[in-house]
Amino acid sequence: MSVLSTVAALTASRTGRAEPLTTVRHQHLDEKPFVLVPLTLAGEACAPLAALAGTDPEHPTLLTVRQPRNRAERFRFAERLAALLLAYIDGCRTDTEPFTVGRGKEKEERLRFQRAPQLLVPNGEGIAYVRLLGRLTRLRATEGPYAVDPSVPALGKWLTWLADLAEFPNSGVLLAMTRLLAAHWATGQSPSEDSHLASLLAWIDPPEGSDGARAAREAEDPAVWPPAGPSTDPVFDRTLHELMTRYDEASDDRGREAVGRQIDRELSGQMLPTWQLMWQGVELLRDLPEGAHVPDRWALDRRWFSEYAEYLDADGRPQARRDQAVRAARRLARLEDAVARYEAERAYDDPLVMAEYELTGEAFTGTVTARDEDRFVPGARPGSQVWRPTITLRTDTRVGLAVGTKVKSPARPSQEARLLEVRQGDDGGRTVVLQLEGGFERKRKPPAPAGTLAETGEELTYTTLNPTAMPSALPDEEDTPWTHGGPPQPYEPTDEDAEETWE
Repeated sequence: MSVLSTVAALTASRTGRAEPLTTVRHQHLDEKPFVLVPLTLAGEACAPLAALAGTDPEHPTLLTVRQPRNRAERFRFAERLAALLLAYIDGCRTDTEPFTVGRGKEKEERLRFQRAPQLLVPNGEGIAYVRLLGRLTRLRATEGPYAVDPSVPALGKWLTWLADLAEFPNSGVLLAMTRLLAAHWATGQSPSEDSHLASLLAWIDPPEGSDGARAAREAEDPAVWPPAGPSTDPVFDRTLHELMTRYDEASDDRGREAVGRQIDRELSGQMLPTWQLMWQGVELLRDLPEGAHVPDRWALDRRWFSEYAEYLDADGRPQARRDQAVRAARRLARLEDAVARYEAERAYDDPLVMAEYELTGEAFTGTVTARDEDRFVPGARPGSQVWRPTITLRTDTRVGLAVGTKVKSPARPSQEARLLEVRQGDDGGRTVVLQLEGGFERKRKPPAPAGTLAETGEELTYTTLNPTAMPSALPDEEDTPWTHGGPPQPYEPTDEDAEETWE
């Protein structure tokens, strides 16, 4: 935990209510997200037991598997889930908008959908469930022995795509509610306890007349608030086992159906409280204003969605069971770039997040006390001069940056500056001199365009974080040298892949 989040947690434990960690919401929330509350059979890695799913808070769709050990019933569950989720995804593939990729002569006009799917699950285990369910359905054969409906592997491809993007913090297509809420509020309980959706929401939005600690203790009672899944409560497991035994031993279809309806009611009762908590969390997050960089990140999600939909329309292969070395390296580089960019964007959008970097010495805030607009310095060519104005700031905080460090300000993100001097004052304050190296609308001499040069008395924050930093440069896959195995071969599903088990 960081210093500020620790202080916020201590404050929450004293006041009995969660403390905000941000001033804005750092993730996109769709107008109609697809909410999925899954349950699995105890003792099985991914044998689906039930799910509540849909986009309507008042009318969820109940999917159950009355005998999860029956392979046919498990795949009927996958078909029913595919009917819901694929219809939702197709509903996002309507209106398109143009966008530009590349620069200079490599500019290219493309189209992307104006919407993208957004799947919300209760917790991190829900994301793992989506990943495993995708893995166990995308490689299924639609012909021959054990053939499944074509919608099953289609569902698996989309679930795998969603789970893969969930690893990237700048993507919002698959999100866990507990992680979303914990990123925006600090509670008075431990981070592991924050993975319990009911107790987490009890701290953030306690019932009237109660406080977070008391409400969280009550929320930990599985009889009142069953686990948010995919794992089930052991006490409930005994009840379910008895019902399933009666279901298997029923003497006729009528008796089996009666027991089946009772199983459905029991499973619905286990998931319905979590379903309601999910939408409570959605409303709490919607009350937060959206961060400035959120629309750009969602536009990137929509681009990825459009490209993958086009790939599948062209009869694209399912994702491989495991990445080859080259693709794994490229994915790791993309992930590292995404993490750095996301953290920088959060800090630029949110002064509470930026305060963390001020405490670690990666940022400082000061007031402009002077500026030199007419300053020139020797250029690279002999006898040449380049325009390099300076501003001087006064700050009462520690400046942990070395002279020569490049910094930027969220107030003028396109203007790069360089630290020229840091002087300690007699009163404990510090004077910082910055050389500005751009951001003047391509002007090369004074006067500076209005608003591009800070005014005296203006308060500014400068940081080493750079949300526009260029991503890591890696060679194209076809240029992979022989020392690294040469260009990777396209993945071809095998019969062994199609025989992958659910356990």
